[in-house]
This record gives sequence, C-alpha cells and structure tokens, in this order.
Amino acid sequence: MLQADFVIVGSGSAGAAMAYRLSEDGKHSVIVIEYGGTDFGPFIQMPAALSYPMNMRRYDWGYKTEPEPHLGGRVLATPRGKVIGGSSSINGMVYVRGHAHDFDHWADQGANGWSYADVLPYFKRMENSDGGEAGWRGTSGPLHVQRGPRKNPLYKAFVEAGRQAGFETTKDYNGSKQEGFGPMEQTIHQGRRWSVANAYLRPALRRKNVRVVNGFARKIVIENGRATGVEIENRRGVETVRANREVIIAASTVNSPKLLMLSGIGPAAHLREHGIDVIADRPGVGQNLQDHMELYIQQESLQPITLYSKLNLFSKALIGAEWLFFKTGLGATNHFEAAAFLRSAAGVDYPDIQYHFIPVAIRYDGKSAAEAHGFQAHVGPMRSKSRGNVALRSSDPWETPAIRFNYMSHPDDWADFRHCIRLTREIFGQQAFDLYRGREISPGAHIQSDEQLDGFIRDHAESAYHPCGTCRMGRADDPHAVVDPECRVIGVDGLRVADSSIFPRVTNGNLNAPSIMVGEKASDHILGIQPLAPSNQEPWINPRWRESDR
Repeated sequence: MLQADFVIVGSGSAGAAMAYRLSEDGKHSVIVIEYGGTDFGPFIQMPAALSYPMNMRRYDWGYKTEPEPHLGGRVLATPRGKVIGGSSSINGMVYVRGHAHDFDHWADQGANGWSYADVLPYFKRMENSDGGEAGWRGTSGPLHVQRGPRKNPLYKAFVEAGRQAGFETTKDYNGSKQEGFGPMEQTIHQGRRWSVANAYLRPALRRKNVRVVNGFARKIVIENGRATGVEIENRRGVETVRANREVIIAASTVNSPKLLMLSGIGPAAHLREHGIDVIADRPGVGQNLQDHMELYIQQESLQPITLYSKLNLFSKALIGAEWLFFKTGLGATNHFEAAAFLRSAAGVDYPDIQYHFIPVAIRYDGKSAAEAHGFQAHVGPMRSKSRGNVALRSSDPWETPAIRFNYMSHPDDWADFRHCIRLTREIFGQQAFDLYRGREISPGAHIQSDEQLDGFIRDHAESAYHPCGTCRMGRADDPHAVVDPECRVIGVDGLRVADSSIFPRVTNGNLNAPSIMVGEKASDHILGIQPLAPSNQEPWINPRWRESDR
C-alpha cells in the first residue's frame, strides 16, 4: 500500500523544496506524486537549450489559453513543466526574488506573516548566492545562484545606456536595491541548469524516508471533511496514495485549482454544473489568475558581435560539444545576463517595469530569429490590473482546463505597454549604443502613434510565463481566499496548497524564486515549528520617487 505522513502532489519549485524540508529531520515519510518523467538529457540540463524543453510535449503539459478577446482572439501558449523539477526544469533560469513591497502587499491583503520581513529569512535559507550583496543574501542554501560572465560588450552597453538616461544602477537587484540597471542572476551551477530537481529533490531522495511515485493525480480523497489521500492513475490502474498526516498540493497555478475543483472544493455552482459533489464552496478557486506580459524590442547591430553568428548548425554543434565535455562556453548560460527594474512614472514608489536584455534578436520559442545581427530587450509592466480564471471543462480529470487570462482587459495595461516601448527606444537611443545601433527591427521606426503601438501590442505581446494567483492566500474569514496564511485549504482539514497559485498578487519579476520560497516557508507551517525570526533590514526606496521616474 502506498502511504506516507505527507503526500505532495507535484515535484516543481515548491513541491521539491517541501520534500527536502519535510524529510530533513528523518521523523516523517514523504511521497511526491509526479506525472512527468526524468529530467536527464542535454535539452533540460544545458542552459542555452532553454527554448527546447518548453516546446516539447515530453516535458510540458502543452496548455493553451482560450482565445484572448483583447489580443484579437489570439491563443497563447501556457507552458507548465511535466517533468521531475516541474517548471524549474523548463524555465528561463532567471532568478528574481521580487520586491520587498510585493510581500508587504501580500500581508496587507490578509496573508499575515508573509511580509518582506517575514519572507527574507526564507530567501536567505534557500540561497547559495555567488557574488550577491553581503548581509542580504544566503550563502549556504541548496539553490545555487550566479551571474552570467557578461563577456559580450552589449551587456555593458545596456547598463551604461540606462545610466546615461538618468536611471539608477544596482549591483544586486535581489539585495537591498532592486531599482536600476545591472547584472541578471541565474539558477545555473557549474554550467548546468540548477533546477529544484538538482537542488532539492535529488538530495532528498538520498534519504530513506522520501520517494517519488509516478502517477496522474485524479482527485484528493476526502473523508468526513478531512483529506486522507490522493487518487492517482498509472500503468497499474487507479490507486490511492494515503496520507497519514496531510496532503499538500503543489501542482501549479493551472493544475492546483483544477485538482481542488475535481475534488469538490471550489465555486459551488461551477462544480454542480459538472456533476461534482460540493465539499467546500470556495468561490475563489480558479479565480484571480494573473501573469506578466512582455514585448521584444529588437534592434539591428552594426557590429557582428551578437549570437546571430552562432545560430548555424556547425556553431551549435561546437557549443554543444564544449558544454557536453566541459560544461563551459556559450552553452553554459541562458544569455540573460543584464537586467533592469524601473519605475514607470513619478509617484510610483517601487519598480513596475522589468527588462531582460539579450545580445541576439530571437523569439523565446527559438523561432524566427531576425535575419541579421541584432540585440533585444524583453520589456513589460509588472503589475497589470487584468485578472482571469482557470475553469473545468468537465469532471473528466484528463480534460485540460479552460485558461482565460483576460490579458490587456484593463485600459491601464495599454498605456503601460506604450510607455515601455517608448522608454526602450529612449534607452537604445543613448550614446552607449552609438557604435552598435542599426535600424529598429521590431516594432520598426514607422510604428509611432498610440494607435500603431496598440496594434503592435495586440499582435505581438507574449506571456512571460509567470501565471499565479488561482488559490489565493488570505484571511480565513475572507470568502475569496482559498488558503489561510499557513497554506491550509479553508473548509477542509489535512489539506494545503503551496505553490505560485497562492500568491495574492504577482510579484515583481520571474516567479521561480518566490515559488521556492513558498515551499520553504510552508514547510515550517506544516511541521508546526516556529517560523524563522523576521528580518529588520530596510530595502532601498528611491528618495525621488514622488518627483521623478528616475
């Protein structure tokens, strides 16, 4: 019989961290249920190959949105990891904690005990930071974080252009000062993708009290108001994995609400519509879906120094061979090595725009590289007011859920994006780029008016793949909260959710780091131990924030 003290659904960012922490003292047994297969192989482990696993059905659930009404009915990809390590095995390996004020906002929204002072000690506990700001970063955790080598002169030009435009620079956006231009951080270690599979799950599996069970989670088994196990389907058929203490769902912003609803926890009318018996009427399940969107602003390079010359098969073979044998060279980085976090206007107190900079003009999915040497900035607003939802299509667990982000449904989103495009042009127009700047590839210099920019946004805005919020954390008496501040599902005993779905609001930047932090902190709540003592460190806030955007 399959049973353990704790049964975790999902081996991704939060799930793997919990498997590691819940089994650490040797007193508790842990089973991790994962439907996906192994993460061995160069497509996942080689950082530069990041565009491949995200587009491989072997590693990705292959979810897509419903036609998005404000993007001309476009259907957008919503990749989620279907592999050991979850989405940390297919993501872009960019490490961003989020801004201090993001977590203070969580606490204001009813996630008591999740302010920046409360979560900073967990970020430190999980990190092994190479070159981060002393006193603000962890140096002995399982998760290795590094900066890229930044050998290409375009990285330096990007940071210098930001300074010339009057913006701040920062040596460590994950330290005291997020705002400004500076080096980007990566979850890469010794030339390999440092996913949670490598950082947390493999070390945990060396213990006798942890095992991974391969299976597709169909529903949570609930008896007399208490979660007692998980019904899974695998080669042997349908069986139940029993939980002696608790079931913890860490299955992603798409699959966690889906699993709750299939188990009778969610909006009562929606469940009844699909013939599912209502165990707990939680109207917030599947609601509050959020994401970041981004655009690629591409510029031709006058000098042949970009990665364009490495896109041919011969160069790729050489890069692959060097990586395979030595774990060095251009294969050992994700090429996101310079970044910026900026404020969009006077009166905005902390950054709400993010930049990733890369010395090639290419799409995230690796397709349609510009036919020339070029460079690009990925830019997008961080705090969209648009909200969507995840809903069931039927009571069949194998049917993919309906995902509606409702992208760009708030008028402010359009103004924010237009500002992002014009701001990027201003940065690329600085003296630091004079030696390199050719024509604008995308959107193209002829796209200038609000109407033209809106058309470009409608046709080209992409997801940054940061979905969150569908099982929102809040006060136990909040009818729209799904979990309380200890990640317990409200209305059901012995059941928790701990992953990016519990974020009350999307954080500033990429979501891998805060998702792992959720797993780290939830572990202490699950074990009933005193959370780490709050920090008294004060983050830097621009003294000119009321007067200027820079």
